[in-house]
Amino acid sequence: MHLAATALVAATGTAHAQDVTIVPLAELRVRYEHVDQADLPLDAEALTARARAGISASTGPLTGLLEAQGTYAIIDSYNDGLHGPATRPIVADPENLALYVAQLQYRTEPLTLTAGRQRIALQDERFVGNAGFRQNAQTFDAVRAEIVPVGGLKADFTYAGEARTVWGTEGRGARPTSIDGGKIFANLSWASPVGTLTGFAYLIDQNEAALEGYRLSSQSYGARLAGSQPLGATAKLAYQLSYATQSGYQRNPNAYRADYWLVDAALEFVALELNAGYEVLGADDGRPLTSFQFPLGSNFKFQGWADRFSTTPPNGVRDLYGGATYGFEDVGPFDTLALQGVYHRFTSDRLSLDYGNELDLLARAGIGQLQLSARYARYEADQFASDTEKFWLQFDWSI
Repeated sequence: MHLAATALVAATGTAHAQDVTIVPLAELRVRYEHVDQADLPLDAEALTARARAGISASTGPLTGLLEAQGTYAIIDSYNDGLHGPATRPIVADPENLALYVAQLQYRTEPLTLTAGRQRIALQDERFVGNAGFRQNAQTFDAVRAEIVPVGGLKADFTYAGEARTVWGTEGRGARPTSIDGGKIFANLSWASPVGTLTGFAYLIDQNEAALEGYRLSSQSYGARLAGSQPLGATAKLAYQLSYATQSGYQRNPNAYRADYWLVDAALEFVALELNAGYEVLGADDGRPLTSFQFPLGSNFKFQGWADRFSTTPPNGVRDLYGGATYGFEDVGPFDTLALQGVYHRFTSDRLSLDYGNELDLLARAGIGQLQLSARYARYEADQFASDTEKFWLQFDWSI
């Protein structure tokens, strides 16, 4: 929804008209989450509502964005990570009322500068993301420069002083409200004929002693290729290839080196997509937190929705997965309807351990600005963690 406003600015005694575009922002999400975790005596039942409201004002190349959010637990029979009994599983959606985004952006064709509290989602969000599935999400107090010197080439540099976590304003200890320490995100991308090739460096200083004694501070360097190629008139092959190496950074007392790589392919044919991949989070020598970690990524998107691997185990993770998605349009009252299923087989990177397997199912429908979804995850443990079953019902609305 767009509202136009005109500001009259006087200069040297003469009134000049300057157009200002004002956009109100509003979102509402209501989610029910049920968790049955075999190693805990009680299930988790969470019904939470999140509201966001704000305003965007732009004139010429300048845009200011201000947005606040609040999360309320309607049913709170769960451990939110900060409150609640340890006999129930964690649902990482604590109640919260906070400033979510406050940024100023300058945008021209070759240059975009953004300063302030902002959402940052780089590439597939594996290393740096918004953690958008969680009610409170993740933002950064940062300065970001995106430069396009010539067509097909892009440089993207960010310095973030703080990461604002999903734990909200009452966060503390190992789950703080924000994480101090300078963080540098650097990407250099080239749009080649076979896909976008990106070299990256992520230097992450987690300068909080309570947060694993600085052991999540890391430096990662690597490259990623993501692209697609047509296969006839109605089919397409999409692919991703990624490699990175990681070691300790700043005050991290662990001396280690771990590798990461990903091979992923998807065959798209009309409304059907078949996907398969192999992702490896390497280990060093088996000490805790010397395996490849993603402390600032949108981790819910990866390695299964049951969240059993949000912190990489000491022996690393190998994830062999495959799935299918089928999409429909104009089905009954729905504008869109999609069904998805994914199966994961998890093993360790060292010692050849069989961790377990997971089945994830999703049904999603859209009616105008309304999105409805039902999601299910079942993790069956062999040699890591415990059997876990999760179910979600979610309602999203925005203007």
